[in-house]
Amino acid sequence: MIRKLNEDNGDGYCFGGVVLSASHNPGGPDEDFGIKFNGKNGGPSLEDVTEEIYNQSKIITQYTMLEGYTNVDTNTIGEYKLPEIEGSDAEHIVSVVSNNEQYVELMQKLFNFDQIKALLARPDFNMCFDGMHGVAGPYAQKIFGEIFGVKDLMRCDVLPDFGGGHPDPNLTYAADLVKKMGITEKDDSAPDFGAACDGDADRNMILGKGFFVTPSDSVAVIVANHKDIPYLAGGIAGAARSMPTSGALDMVTAKLNIGNYETPTGWKFFGNLLDSEKIHICGEESFGTGSSHVREKDGVWAILCWL
Repeated sequence: MIRKLNEDNGDGYCFGGVVLSASHNPGGPDEDFGIKFNGKNGGPSLEDVTEEIYNQSKIITQYTMLEGYTNVDTNTIGEYKLPEIEGSDAEHIVSVVSNNEQYVELMQKLFNFDQIKALLARPDFNMCFDGMHGVAGPYAQKIFGEIFGVKDLMRCDVLPDFGGGHPDPNLTYAADLVKKMGITEKDDSAPDFGAACDGDADRNMILGKGFFVTPSDSVAVIVANHKDIPYLAGGIAGAARSMPTSGALDMVTAKLNIGNYETPTGWKFFGNLLDSEKIHICGEESFGTGSSHVREKDGVWAILCWL
C-alpha cells in the first residue's frame, strides 16, 4: 500500500505506515499484539529509525487527546473528514480502503494467471490452502477461490484471535493441513499441492502430496526456476538469505552465476539489497520469502511462484 501510494503520487507522498499485528503468534485480547513501523520504501524501518523512535519514547512526559473526532468505521470503505483543529487550515481525512483489489492487480502483473488457472483446472492436479484464520484469507478467497476456482480453502475467514489457534504455518501448528496432505500418514487421495500462510500473511509453508518443502529449499527452488515467473523471466541480479538459512541457495546462485548475499536475521536487512537492485529474491529459514515487488516477505506471492 505504501509503495502503491508513492508510485501513484510521487516518491515521498507516503512517509510510512503502521502495522498492527500479532504476526505468527496467538492473537486476541489475552494474547500477542504488536505495532510495527514501515518506511517509505514499504519495508521494516531501518535500525537508525527504530533507535530514534526508542530514544524519543524515553523523553515523552505527557500527551494530549483531541476531542470531537467522528467515529471512523473501519469496516466500511469510505472517507471520514475529521473536525478542524484550532489554528490549522489543513483538512484532515481518514480514508478506509481495501488492499485486496490493489494486491490482486499487482499479482496479475507479476504472474500468468491464465496459465495457473489452466493448471488448477486439470483433473490430475489439485491444491489445498490453509489461511489459519489470518489476513491471507481474503486474498486466497479472491485469487485461489474466485479467480482460479480452487474449492479446498481452509480457515480463510479472518478471526481476531485466529480461532484460538497459533497462526504459524509449520508442521506443528498447521496439523490439519499436514494430515490432509498425507504427510503424517500416507493418503493416496491427498491433494497434489498444499500451502499455508501465517496470521499477517507474510510467512508461507509449501507442501506436496506426502512431503514437506523446507523454507530454505523453497527459496532455492524459486530462484532456480525464476525464468518461469513472467516478471523475473528477463533474469535477476542476485538473491539473498539470512544467516541461519541453509546453503541450498548458495549452490543455485553459483550455478546461475548471479550475486549471493548472506544477511543477519531480520527482514529489514534485505531491504537495502533490494533497493540497490543487487538482489531480486530473498528468503529466510523461518518460512519467509519475498522479492523486489515489495520490501516485506509475502506468503501469497511465494505460493503463486510455486504454482
